Amino acid sequence: MESKTGIVGYGAYIPRLRIKVETIADVWGKDGAAIKAGMKLVEKSLPNIDEDTITIAVHAAHNALHRAGIDPAKIGAIYVGSESHPYAVKPSSTVVAEAIQMSNDYTAADLEFACKAGSAAVQLCMGLVGAGMMEYGLAIGADTAQGAPGDALEYSAAAGGAAFIIGAKKEEMIATIDCTYSFSSDTPDFWRRKLAKYPSHGGRFTGKPAYFRHVESATKGILERTGMKIEDFDYVVFHMPNGKFPSVVAKKFGIPPEKMEAGFVVSKIGNTYSGSSILGLTAVLDIAKPGQKILMTSYGSGAGSDSFVFTVTDAIEKKRNLARTTEEYIKDKVYVPYTTYAKYREKIC
Repeated sequence: MESKTGIVGYGAYIPRLRIKVETIADVWGKDGAAIKAGMKLVEKSLPNIDEDTITIAVHAAHNALHRAGIDPAKIGAIYVGSESHPYAVKPSSTVVAEAIQMSNDYTAADLEFACKAGSAAVQLCMGLVGAGMMEYGLAIGADTAQGAPGDALEYSAAAGGAAFIIGAKKEEMIATIDCTYSFSSDTPDFWRRKLAKYPSHGGRFTGKPAYFRHVESATKGILERTGMKIEDFDYVVFHMPNGKFPSVVAKKFGIPPEKMEAGFVVSKIGNTYSGSSILGLTAVLDIAKPGQKILMTSYGSGAGSDSFVFTVTDAIEKKRNLARTTEEYIKDKVYVPYTTYAKYREKIC
């Protein structure tokens, strides 16, 4: 499957607040060092009291617009993927569109597919733009992820997001989207019932039949479809629920650590759910050179994976410095104690 579209602008946003793995572990009487080593996590980001999925999406979208250098009124579609939309009934996408001054001549929707809603938004924009129905589409994945007090998710569930403007003009693309491939099934490894405050998960079941099966199958599928090999890629990004899982997949495919390092943001900011793999992609685009190839595979519980092949173009050199880099957001941080974290995340009133 050859695409006629590409990325003409991208942007990231990560809240400043951080909490260390040891800080959470100490509250529950756990061995923080062991948890850090096992999950390959150091700390995670969290939203400030005035931040949510919409504010994260707006920041990321503004950065994408700065790099794209286009009039937001020309964007014909906006999709915001998240599992932490502020409203149960009211779109986040239209609020974001208003904030970035899009015209009223657009289609919009909120998406939900656990951690792969952002990559699904990219695919939707690819289809609409590639079909000539509009000039540009805006795809966003953003979350303020939830984890119950004392649950394993509490160490990794983080906040952040990324935005991509998809277009069809070759001269504007910073990366062509050469191919996409998806693999999906009804695998209930992670869920949150109506009115439930925190999600539930299937423990070890989230591994082999869920994450590994889908990420590996989607990756193999796109390699077969394109006729490419892992050795053909300069960078690889897998969805990062923790630091361990993507490292295991990389080892299975024989991917050297240096090809994973640039996009491996999870150890520094945790799992940003719908923003996870695509934030890794933004980090790669911040340093990639023209002609280099990127493989990205997302994952969403429930379950499914989307794989993409990108080729970086010459336009990256003049566009990437037009907005704040992902690494700059990662380094700009303020640590908080567990009490502040618990209050801001409404674990305590």
